[in-house]
Amino acid sequence: MDIRIGIINSPRELSFESDQSAADIEKIVATALEGDAKLIRLVDDKGRVFLVPVETFAYIEVGSESSRRIGFVA
Repeated sequence: MDIRIGIINSPRELSFESDQSAADIEKIVATALEGDAKLIRLVDDKGRVFLVPVETFAYIEVGSESSRRIGFVA
């Protein structure tokens, strides 16, 4: 799953791949935005942890859950 997070006042976005499902990511983000959470914690497919302050979100884009093709594609 490709995830891209836009950060306010930052010209670059945070981009990584995660094994979490789109529903899990949506639930984490929605819970943090509705509550009084200070950080959102997401884990990529290599086990790295990303902690992003809620007040700095510009947007979050969750890609499709598709498997990668290996080899030559015609």
